[in-house]
Amino acid sequence: MQTISRVHQAYLILIVLLITCSPVQASSIRIAIISDLNESYGSTEYRSNVTTAIQRIIELKPDLVLSTGDMVAGQRLHPLLTRPKLDAMWKSFHHSVSNPLASANIPLAVTPGNHDASAYASFTLEREIYNEQWQARKPELQYIDDDHYPFYYAFSAGETLFVSLDATRVGHLPVEQKSWLEKLLKVNGEQYKQRVVFGHLPLWPYAIGREKDILGDHELEDILQQGNVDIFLNGHHHAYYPGYKQGISYISQACLGAGPRRLLGVQKKSKRSITIIEFVSDGSYKIEALSEPNFTTAVDIKELPERINTKWAEIIRHDLATDQ
Repeated sequence: MQTISRVHQAYLILIVLLITCSPVQASSIRIAIISDLNESYGSTEYRSNVTTAIQRIIELKPDLVLSTGDMVAGQRLHPLLTRPKLDAMWKSFHHSVSNPLASANIPLAVTPGNHDASAYASFTLEREIYNEQWQARKPELQYIDDDHYPFYYAFSAGETLFVSLDATRVGHLPVEQKSWLEKLLKVNGEQYKQRVVFGHLPLWPYAIGREKDILGDHELEDILQQGNVDIFLNGHHHAYYPGYKQGISYISQACLGAGPRRLLGVQKKSKRSITIIEFVSDGSYKIEALSEPNFTTAVDIKELPERINTKWAEIIRHDLATDQ
């Protein structure tokens, strides 16, 4: 009887090990993306749909939330915002967004936007305070490179590599940052099934009135392609579009705050929404946006334009891509 008991015990231990080491559990993750939550310059208020969106995200229980920038309403030139005002803005953001997510044990990974950490010289104080705020709230993630956190850095979740870019200024990304990204992808990229890069400004235009507010950086695009990046996420254009170009999914986020915009060639403004991406163990992923007012209804991708054509690039709608 004693021998049988030990066999049963060993069998149970083996079952537990097989369950806890399951590759599907380790690699299947779901993330939520929020962007452009701010109101007018200097505002410490957030509209009610921000609260609703965060509560909906908590209900969905993603493994991770990404913010693609513009969490507070900075970058006012006349007069420049003071430290007390900026601190009050961040306090309000944490009350509305960071604290509820932290209480739900959902990590929030950020990237700077032009309204919270602009790289232009006039806003040095805003970048300093952005750094202070997120150094104090650095999430517990599996960092690959955090030497430049919270501006540009890399971490992993499941079998996905995530890379934040410091992309708050119109025009090409600084050479040193592109060199860093290129080396990071060469050394670490192939260890993961998916590679996601996220930043504030898009590589190419999406929205009416923001045609020139882009990186427009062909060298960066080459680095993304050579590094087998699967997804590039951006904010700033305040319009949702799941696009595709030469092997990469380019996903522009809608805003949650002020100023929804129209996609190029579209009459209606983009609805405020959150983006949900689910990565599965075979390396594929599913993209959808959930729109206001309750963030329970998926945006119908077929209502979005089939292509966004500009002098810089042609981006086709994700579901129409034939070379995936």
